Order: sequence, then structure tokens, then C-alpha cells
Amino acid sequence: MINLKVSSIKCEGCAEAITNEIKNNDPKAKVDVDVDSKIVKVETTAQEEAVKNMITAAGHTVG
Repeated sequence: MINLKVSSIKCEGCAEAITNEIKNNDPKAKVDVDVDSKIVKVETTAQEEAVKNMITAAGHTVG
């Protein structure tokens, strides 16, 4: 399980964009985005760095 702080999350739309980007790269990934705490939890076979790149590709900032 990869847990990442994504400070740019503001709403459910942000959560959906991140989820869609990760699932486009790994359809079997389990993604949980907590908008209030700005935490993205991902269960995937992808490496953490790849997940960070996916979140960045969705227009968000990890950290």
C-alpha cells in the first residue's frame, strides 16, 4: 500500500482525476482518496515513483 500526501487536492473532482489517471495506468489498482486529509492510498503493483508521476500527470502536487 502506497500512502501519499497530495497537498493540491481541493474537492471530489480532484480525487476523481487522480483516481482515473492511476486506473488508466493500472486498471487493477485500488485507489482511495481522502479529500479532507489530502491523502491518496493506492494498492498497486506499480512503484511509488510511478504513482507519484501519475498524480503529477493528473495535474496535482505530491507532498
